[in-house]
Amino acid sequence: MPEVLIACDAATLAAGDSGYGLIRDAALVLDQGRIAWVGPRADLPSDYAAMPRHDLGGRLVTPALIDCHTHLVHAGNRATEFEMRLQGASYEEVARAGGGILSTVRATRAASPEGLVATALPFVDALIAEGVATIEIKSGYGLDRDTELRMLRAARQIAALRPIAVRTSFLGAHAIPPDYASRADAYIDEVCIPTLHSAHAEGLVDAVDGFCEGIAFSPDQIARVFEAARLCGLPVKLHAEQLSNLGGAALAAGFGALSADHLEYLDAAGVQAMAAAGTVAVILPGAFYTLRETQAPPIALLRAHGVRMAVASDMNPGSSPMASILLAMNMACTLFRLTPAEALAGVTRNAARALGLFDRGVIAAGLRADLAVWTCQHPAELSYRIGFNPLHQRIIGGEL
Repeated sequence: MPEVLIACDAATLAAGDSGYGLIRDAALVLDQGRIAWVGPRADLPSDYAAMPRHDLGGRLVTPALIDCHTHLVHAGNRATEFEMRLQGASYEEVARAGGGILSTVRATRAASPEGLVATALPFVDALIAEGVATIEIKSGYGLDRDTELRMLRAARQIAALRPIAVRTSFLGAHAIPPDYASRADAYIDEVCIPTLHSAHAEGLVDAVDGFCEGIAFSPDQIARVFEAARLCGLPVKLHAEQLSNLGGAALAAGFGALSADHLEYLDAAGVQAMAAAGTVAVILPGAFYTLRETQAPPIALLRAHGVRMAVASDMNPGSSPMASILLAMNMACTLFRLTPAEALAGVTRNAARALGLFDRGVIAAGLRADLAVWTCQHPAELSYRIGFNPLHQRIIGGEL
């Protein structure tokens, strides 16, 4: 039987709305895991008047949050590299010294499937505790067939162990493994693309990602991976323009990418290509903060061209060891000058689009009843406070 939820405010984040879509003294009707109706309580249709009600005590309701870029399945940590960076080493210097992604690759290759899941669950639980209902999890710390598949299986298992939806991205083109040093093309042809085919055949992949950067893969190499993804019928996304501008965002847009992520060195041509393709810009302030970068993504340019902006934790053991979507929202506002409304849209409706999901991220009739209930009065509070979590409860698929 449908259940009517009464809240003081409801941030509907209606599609196309540049603000919150805030409805004061609102009611929401849930039916079979979907939103049946939302609007001012005074306008509640008479058909729903006799239904059971759940009073939320004047709290704020938003769509449940979505973390659309994480690397939370991995083994080990890189606290030593954190110390190195504090002593002046750059991200590239750490990577070229054998640290960075490759140090996590060594630990992840040695980990058991059970160990990968056990290590990931505390990070998942931290995100759930902040109102997250959907997360994306990437592979990319195996760089060989068996470990990449093991990572993707671990990500799928998380969805069975916790009340959270998981979308997986195959990130075989994340770094060049030591056994293929100076042979990146051979790695793409002999390991990355065949592993993608195996993962797809096993039903482990929702999207294909890559790292287009001087310390990783060239645009031509990424294009070969994306061609393979296209033949599999899989959407693509890309780590682009984080440390330099190789034109990765424009390349991704040319493949109709769901998103291009990081984007600190994105130029006008890349922004225009993303706008034309409808590619979401995923802003990752955790990596910018941890790496002590100084060049911010071109937020004003993205706004001017109408590019949707998502915000994510980028939770990973090296450049963004952050398992807090609320902190990512605050950082996006304080470091990059997003508005609180843009930050909230960035972890709801725009994050959903960055994952190719159109059934969530907005409070609207017909969509999934994935909701977050907050003990606060205004949506801006979610970005405003630091180190404080006002979550009262999640409602997932209409279940209280």
